[in-house]
Amino acid sequence: MADFLEYSSISSEIRGAMCPGKLKMTDTAMVFKSDKTGKVEQINSGDIELLNYQRFVGSFGLRVFLKNGSLHRFLGFTGDEAKIAEFVKKNYKLDMLEKELSMRGWNWGSVQFKGAVLSFDVENKTSFEIPLNHVSQCNVGKNEVTVEFHRNDDAPVSLMEMRFHIPTSESADIDPVEAFQENVMKQASVISVSGDAIAIFREIHCLTPRGRYDIKVFQTFFQLHGKTYDFKIPTSSVLRLFLLPHKDNRQMFFVISLDPPIKQGQTRYHFLVTLFQMDEETNIELPFTEEELKEKYEDKLTKELSGPVYEVLGKIMKVIINRKLTGPGTFIGHSGTPAIGCSFKAAAGYLYPLERGFIYVHKPPVHIRFEEIATVNFARSGGSTRSFDFEIELKTGTVHTFSSIEKEEYSKLFDFIVAKKLNVKNTGGKASYKDDFADSDNEGEPDAYLARVKAEAKERDEDDDGSDSEESTDEDFNPNQQESDVAEEFDSNVESSSDDSDDEDGSGGDSDGSGSDGGEKKRDKKKEKKEK
Repeated sequence: MADFLEYSSISSEIRGAMCPGKLKMTDTAMVFKSDKTGKVEQINSGDIELLNYQRFVGSFGLRVFLKNGSLHRFLGFTGDEAKIAEFVKKNYKLDMLEKELSMRGWNWGSVQFKGAVLSFDVENKTSFEIPLNHVSQCNVGKNEVTVEFHRNDDAPVSLMEMRFHIPTSESADIDPVEAFQENVMKQASVISVSGDAIAIFREIHCLTPRGRYDIKVFQTFFQLHGKTYDFKIPTSSVLRLFLLPHKDNRQMFFVISLDPPIKQGQTRYHFLVTLFQMDEETNIELPFTEEELKEKYEDKLTKELSGPVYEVLGKIMKVIINRKLTGPGTFIGHSGTPAIGCSFKAAAGYLYPLERGFIYVHKPPVHIRFEEIATVNFARSGGSTRSFDFEIELKTGTVHTFSSIEKEEYSKLFDFIVAKKLNVKNTGGKASYKDDFADSDNEGEPDAYLARVKAEAKERDEDDDGSDSEESTDEDFNPNQQESDVAEEFDSNVESSSDDSDDEDGSGGDSDGSGSDGGEKKRDKKKEKKEK
């Protein structure tokens, strides 16, 4: 039997939305990787308390209940129940039993609280389950409890509220409504500012969303407090942290990638982009004892932190949120920095080639992982010879075009693409591309693109003229000819130029004659066609 099982078309249920990805079951863990965000979620086998399978239409799902009370659900398995059950029994020492669901459709039953899950049971079978960490608020009324949920923009339909009617009993010592609310609120992810912040950073220059914000870091969330808006962002929403040096070497971008995004009216912000001066420093004392720092953060933080503001903020965020802080990779561009100046959509910004992807800041910020990329393409920048476009086509079919990149960046960017083994769309090779783009601004050099257009135009003329067109085309097409009807009318130097050509090769009269003959032949042909 294999040491692992791998399934590529599996969905994880996240706040009411099915998130597609890949699930790998090894002898020590279950690992799910999201196709959308690339986020990897690992469930150690020792943390699993129960593992059930549930029947769905045309497939079945796995229900993984952990010892800490949290619930994970995966959907999209077909026909491998026995194989998975055997694997779970052998490696996790657990029996994978079927969890039968109630199909009666009754809206009355009993409620069970187990860990961070509310289960609504009808005749001892589960009708539905609610992971309580999806709950944003719980309010009580007379004989009634209202449970509100965090909204998920990715879900086609979002469950926003549920109401439970709870009959009261005169003999009960404890009010069942209050007991229900207390059980929900113990596990709900209600963000309320209570207690002191771990660290506060004042008047931080935020590019997205734009403005000056105070950043307050708490244990389970951080707060962006501005004059108009106030955001409380759970640490679980943070996907990645980026620290990117500005091209001027005097400023630093600190970027926080979020899923789900924060909302400002109808606008969604998947990235927080802040900008710091490199020479701006701070000194912060954390409200922890040495023992707490050792116990909670394994000595990754010291009681006093000092240095550049971006460095202190980055270090605190990295440890508190427990996310890797990503910086530029080995790529150094023509300017001597990891930033490539370019335009994206309507705004100018910077593209950073990283070790596992690209990130663009800042309007709008874009993060592209290498595994999402189908092909990359180098193209002319709107006819300009001093710059080029860099196109990234994703496997989903979406194309991101970064335009107006200086031609000096080409060689380094191409070498980076080759080193990362990305598929280049224009397969003419590095040398041919450099000849076509990098040297085409030399006026003395022939323009390969122009020559190709002229050749195509010539072929079209031949097709239009029909038979005997070869002779007339040869006589008509003379790009070096000075004496044309247009030249005679508008060029004040037409006489001197014809004299010069006569002196040089004696062909001035001939070329004029052949040109006019060609014109007459063309007119004769047109007359013949009309007569026919």
